[in-house]
Amino acid sequence: MFKKILVANRGEIAIRVMRAAKELGIQTVAVYSEADKDAPHVAYADEAFPIGPAQSTLSYLHIPNIINAAVHTGAEAIHPGYGFLSENDHFARVCETWGLVFIGPPAEAIRQMGIKAGARQIMKDAGVPVVPGTEGTVSDLDEAREVADQIGYPILVKASFGGGGRGIRIVEDAGGLADALERASREAKSAFGQGDVYLEKYLINPRHIEIQVMADKEGQVVTLGERESSLQRRRQKVLEEAPSAGVTPEIRRRMSEAAAAAARAVHYQSAGTLEFLLDQAGHFYFMEMNTRVQVEHPCTEFITGIDIVKEQIRVAAGLPLSFSQDDIEFRGWSIECRINAEDPDLGFRPSPGTVTTWDEPGGPWVRVDAAAKEGYTVQPYYDSLLAKVVTWGRDREEAIQRMARALDEFRVDGVKTTIGMHQVLMADQEFRHGNIHINFLAERFKGA
Repeated sequence: MFKKILVANRGEIAIRVMRAAKELGIQTVAVYSEADKDAPHVAYADEAFPIGPAQSTLSYLHIPNIINAAVHTGAEAIHPGYGFLSENDHFARVCETWGLVFIGPPAEAIRQMGIKAGARQIMKDAGVPVVPGTEGTVSDLDEAREVADQIGYPILVKASFGGGGRGIRIVEDAGGLADALERASREAKSAFGQGDVYLEKYLINPRHIEIQVMADKEGQVVTLGERESSLQRRRQKVLEEAPSAGVTPEIRRRMSEAAAAAARAVHYQSAGTLEFLLDQAGHFYFMEMNTRVQVEHPCTEFITGIDIVKEQIRVAAGLPLSFSQDDIEFRGWSIECRINAEDPDLGFRPSPGTVTTWDEPGGPWVRVDAAAKEGYTVQPYYDSLLAKVVTWGRDREEAIQRMARALDEFRVDGVKTTIGMHQVLMADQEFRHGNIHINFLAERFKGA
């Protein structure tokens, strides 16, 4: 096992990783930008190292500075968390060059699944259902028109590289195809440095379902059930739950088998998530693979009792998974609400500033993963996530009731937050009945 790891991230996920490391008896190193010198993750770590100015491109995304921090502090491994460099295959390779263990999947698996058009073909070859669309990237407008006519409108124009909902355009008819191609390609090139795009059939109001997988270096792949991630704002997840009210045992079995096949196809190791779209007829289609730990992993931890981050660290150290597929049992229901520093009344405008009141909820089966406190300054440079409130119940109704109670207890002043939006959702009858889809939030909140 490692003696010391560096966490190349900030906020709640940095603290989450450090907690897992400390339970394994591992010392932790935090890195921080000039804007984060007083941040909670810095204080929590055993030691901390500065990596540059506030801008993430000069600090949390600056590979030489992070490698220097690891070498200087004597860290043996680097955990990237999520976001930033977590799905950067070049970073994984640089770690290896410097004799540092990257706590995540092999660089080649990251590369293969990061090229969306190529990943589609890998999945097809592995027998995983994919949404009808192009075999690879589209070269010009004429080819795009031909494919669109074949699969039928509406369609999606999607960036071949990257993620996070960027480089994606919905095209309702042939008249909008040229503009969508140009805009999606331009946005993708700006965000990811690559402007390649491909086409997919656009499904009407599907659910967004993901399967958590864990794999070790001995070739063992275990699936940990599904999470419902349909409640999204501009393709960014807002609320997640496990399991899903829309997944039957038979769909779960078939989707889990597909996820395991996908992981084996790229010789996967570590924690990963296969994301699928589930249509109203019960058909599911591969969308993408997240080659990292997910923001919403606590939901799966609650219903399985497995610490996903600790397993990531164990696998990276060369140990086998501490469980097999036969050990997995699902118990109860879990819901996670992401609390962001945003103002829902103003189109979810970011709300930087200083937190003057921070009073977290508590009680049985309530978990709060946070990196904020009274006096904490919400920076304008980074993601606005302040905390994740996660509840567990014996069934979905109890998990919802417990979440409603926890949200009522949560007090944050000094910045605007999305707590109120989640309170509205907990009272929404369609949500309570599980009748949700990927456009559910946009139908209820202006600017979502």
